[in-house]
Amino acid sequence: MFTIPRVNDQLKRLTRRRRTLVEERGRVLSRLQTDLQAVCPGLLDITGRAENLWFLNFISCVDDLRKLARLRQSTLLKIPAVGLCYAAKIQAWQRETIFSHEADWVGPMILEDAQRILELGQAVKALDLQCATLMTQSNIAQRIDSIPGFALVCSSELAGEIGAVDRFSREASLALYLGMATLDNSSGTKKGSKSPRHVNRRAKMAMMTGVDKHRKQVAESQRYYEKKRLEGKSHNQAIRALGRHLCRVIFNMLRNNRDYDRRD
Repeated sequence: MFTIPRVNDQLKRLTRRRRTLVEERGRVLSRLQTDLQAVCPGLLDITGRAENLWFLNFISCVDDLRKLARLRQSTLLKIPAVGLCYAAKIQAWQRETIFSHEADWVGPMILEDAQRILELGQAVKALDLQCATLMTQSNIAQRIDSIPGFALVCSSELAGEIGAVDRFSREASLALYLGMATLDNSSGTKKGSKSPRHVNRRAKMAMMTGVDKHRKQVAESQRYYEKKRLEGKSHNQAIRALGRHLCRVIFNMLRNNRDYDRRD
């Protein structure tokens, strides 16, 4: 029998909520960009990314979107994260501002979405702080965090989804659970494989993200990734192949209570 530490249960709840908020933020941001393009296309041109903090603060500082075109430099500089550089970009936009007729009814939606994105950002940061505190109490999170590239988010999410390494009789079981292994689907002379149905999708996404960042920081892992690409594997297939290897490493790390041993 195995017992899942309470701290890992807490991490699971927090990281699942975090992922939900991040996904919501992505949906709201996509909607915001579409509405901005329809109502005031030039406004998006002053920023490379609509989710930039200064841009969101700028949009949400008024109660009518069209008032943005009349803000003076002194007012702009009082907006959090808007300095002289961004104020100059805004002023250049103000001189050529055009709003469509939809500003009357879509403008309030844009302001609401900008404020919601800011709120979601703060909520995610608060969850990250909670996870960072809990990670110091989770053996699984600390061990995985020692792997270059996995960091706070992936480590805490994997600790929450794995729960206890004793759940898995062997490393192959862990690899299947994390979505880094396939099942044999060979028949007669035909060889093949298929994806398992019982995969923890949250853990798989965390692994894919962590492994991709990991290979960029560890030369040996990058060489392995490049080797798989030269063999004709797609990016995701190469990442999963590297992830399969890391599942063995993670399993042994957790079983032996050891940190990652980096060897370039």
